[in-house]
Amino acid sequence: MQTPSLFSRGNLSLRPARPSDQAFIESLYRSTRDDLQLIDAKRDFIETLIDQQHHAQTLGYSEQFPDAVYFIVEVQQQRIGKVSIDFNHNEIHIIDLSLIPAARGKGYGAQVIKALKKASSSVCTPLVLNVYKSNSVAKQLYQTEGFKVTRSDQMIDSMIWYPSYS
Repeated sequence: MQTPSLFSRGNLSLRPARPSDQAFIESLYRSTRDDLQLIDAKRDFIETLIDQQHHAQTLGYSEQFPDAVYFIVEVQQQRIGKVSIDFNHNEIHIIDLSLIPAARGKGYGAQVIKALKKASSSVCTPLVLNVYKSNSVAKQLYQTEGFKVTRSDQMIDSMIWYPSYS
């Protein structure tokens, strides 16, 4: 299921994740955990810890969002990331948006957010997400795209974007 019509540039697309994407998804998760890569420990321990964290995240998401859908982000049919989304009756929750290091900072995340805003507008439903306070790059992207902080704790900001209802 390609969705190029959602994107301003035709080379970016989303497709449902498949079982054959599992190794890519694991590698992608690993690339987002620089914090764990820096631990002063043996490599095997760090790799095991990252695997355990990925497993815990996957299990947690499936329990918290049992009806979530998982998409692979592609550029010219090359996998560059993933986005996990939960559609419910009063909001669309962006659970996770991750890009490979080589794709970061090139506007692809913004294109995905814009596409999700377009989809959200078509059903008159707000978009919500959580972002770690330490992830200043992502938080800046979401603020640039019009998301507002609705709740904040020591680690996480909850954010929302409302479509215009005109």
